[in-house]
Amino acid sequence: MHLYKNQHLKVYNSLTGTKEVFTPINEGHIGMYVCGPTVYSNVHLGNCRTFMSFDMIFRYLKHLDYKVRYVRNITDAGHLVDDADDGEDKIAKKARLEKIEPMEVVQRYTVDFHNILQKFNFLSPSIEPTATGHIIEQIEIIKDILDKGFAYEINGSVYFDVKKFNEQYEYGKLSGRKLEDMISNTRELTAQDEKRNPQDFALWKKAEPQHIMRWPSPWGDGFPGWHLECTAMSTKYLGETFDIHGGGMDLKFPHHECEIAQSEASYGHSPVNYWLHANMLTMNGKKMAKSTGNNILPNEIFSGENSILSKPYAPSVVRFFMMQAHYTSILDLSDDALLASEKGYHRLMDVFGLLDSLQTSKDSSIDITSWKQKCYDAMNDDFNTPILIANLFEAVKNINLIKEGKASISARDLTDLKETMNSFVFDVLGLERKSDGNMDSDKLSGVVSLLIRMREEARANKDFATSDNIRDQLAALGIQLKDGKEGTTFSVS
Repeated sequence: MHLYKNQHLKVYNSLTGTKEVFTPINEGHIGMYVCGPTVYSNVHLGNCRTFMSFDMIFRYLKHLDYKVRYVRNITDAGHLVDDADDGEDKIAKKARLEKIEPMEVVQRYTVDFHNILQKFNFLSPSIEPTATGHIIEQIEIIKDILDKGFAYEINGSVYFDVKKFNEQYEYGKLSGRKLEDMISNTRELTAQDEKRNPQDFALWKKAEPQHIMRWPSPWGDGFPGWHLECTAMSTKYLGETFDIHGGGMDLKFPHHECEIAQSEASYGHSPVNYWLHANMLTMNGKKMAKSTGNNILPNEIFSGENSILSKPYAPSVVRFFMMQAHYTSILDLSDDALLASEKGYHRLMDVFGLLDSLQTSKDSSIDITSWKQKCYDAMNDDFNTPILIANLFEAVKNINLIKEGKASISARDLTDLKETMNSFVFDVLGLERKSDGNMDSDKLSGVVSLLIRMREEARANKDFATSDNIRDQLAALGIQLKDGKEGTTFSVS
């Protein structure tokens, strides 16, 4: 029997504002779409948290024996600077500044995105479509929306008519905004504006002569609106109505709101049954932003090459840190938080070495069946990873008691305990044991520290050949040394 038949999953649906029993459209099958990155710069840690939340959700749904089609797109065109309907495409702007082709920008940062996610041990989505690969589908949807009277064309651009749409449907229901309030709080249109109303948004934009990324359409050369891309790609691979749509809280309005409007205008019904939104990541209590310098890239955390943290942290430690907060909660990154997570992570990993050496008894003094269901209950409650982790540490405590002879466990219960720990720690949370190079972290630190001292002695004696040899040999093993004012530190890649 499939696991999902015995486990009753509830999810928080942003559309209704309530926690609901999850019932897929087709039993045993789930369609899930998550808005992917706009590939014009290195993926930042806040984005990684959102994608990691949905990687965890994907993992748990698969663990429950659902067949999941997970679609996560790549936005490689159409996303304008400042998320507005005017201005320059983010990718085209980067290409112009660096004097390279837009698709070179796309390739560079798509590769970076995949490399970072691989380090974090993400599962690959079922399908990863690109916006530029679905121009035809987007044009067809625009034609349909125009035919149904919910859009208008002017000077080679096509805009969605929000007021007309709102006469039959409800624009703003996902974010809880009323169109009347939005209208009263916006400026009057200027003579230069093409749109009939400030709330209208672009389905297709005319490409000015200097615009690099452009495609032919019935309305002239242009490029698609950012919101339209996700409607085209999600419905192509998951159908006009699918189970789950995910993304960051920052996409709820206007992006996801516009997606709903486009689908309802074209298909006549809501596109998604459950809207899930992951919350933001802050750093040292402040919003992460490149402009303020309160920002850090994943590779800067892994290498230790930053001025914010005291040491490098392995990808699995960072992943464990993120899993310790509920995906809908704001999470604050700090050196203290990562240090605490590193200790917790190693405490959790160390217990796997104990499991194989435990002595079994005829009977168990610990109720493994009840503990196991508590783990499922946590995940069934809107993927509550903090409660799951608390339950895992309850198991750590009991394993240590068994090791000390203060508790007992039967052979059958020990097998169940091992399988459950492996399932939740590695399959669901997505943690890995290789962050310490398949070696006890304290031992590794001791050995490298010894070599660092030997290197310092060699340098003091002007024996630079030995000093360089130690550094190069460690680098060949994936251990990078970093010399600083306060001494030499190392990171494992």
